[in-house]
Amino acid sequence: MDGGVARSRQAEGEWRDHGLFVVNGLVMKTVPEYRRQSQERRIRRVLKQLALILAAGLAVSGCMQQQKGQPAMWYAANQAVPPTATKIVVCHGFGCVQRTSVTLSKRNIRTFKAMLARGRSSPAAERKAIGEAIAWMEKTVAPSVGSDDDVPGLDLRNAGVAGQMDCIDESTNTTSYLLFAEERGFLKHHTVARPVARGFFLDGRYPHATAVVRETETGKAFAVDSWPQANGERPEIMSLEDWFNTHPLFG
Repeated sequence: MDGGVARSRQAEGEWRDHGLFVVNGLVMKTVPEYRRQSQERRIRRVLKQLALILAAGLAVSGCMQQQKGQPAMWYAANQAVPPTATKIVVCHGFGCVQRTSVTLSKRNIRTFKAMLARGRSSPAAERKAIGEAIAWMEKTVAPSVGSDDDVPGLDLRNAGVAGQMDCIDESTNTTSYLLFAEERGFLKHHTVARPVARGFFLDGRYPHATAVVRETETGKAFAVDSWPQANGERPEIMSLEDWFNTHPLFG
């Protein structure tokens, strides 16, 4: 038997002795058998979907190339639904496996518009307003979606759980909120681009995706990343170049 394989099997045996198990290289806490199998299936489904998205991006000359596509391509790839005149279909359950249609009241639309109008003076001011408006929108739809207690960041234990969101859900929903605003003329300094992804394990990073806006005047792209934050908190907004160059342990 190969020495590396033997050591790997020995390590796995030691993990199991301590109540742990391994899924795709991740060490997880042992739970009752039926729950463990369910978790493994959910984790593999999420990882498979992220891998497919990344493979598609890499096939067209790398992740940076993805920003040239239209948001509609992202919705089609993830079986998501773009916003309509009055409704936003919110993705949750990881990988947009669950979708909840939320109808915004006229009062909510007016509030959303007013929040974004605070950023009319400059692109930087509008990005700040976008962050505040996205956080407000997450709180607004949460009662309908059940996402009030959505856990931020990497949380594979909640894969498949209604109301919990991974980066695919978050980037899709943020894009939907932004498109809803763009189509009504609520944005002055930015247009909405297709979400992009980074990380593919081999570079030491967990696969991760984000929504993107682009400055109208300069064409510079910015990440609007809701995934690291809890529901209703301001998303991280930074230049897309900086976002691609970020190297957190997870995402």
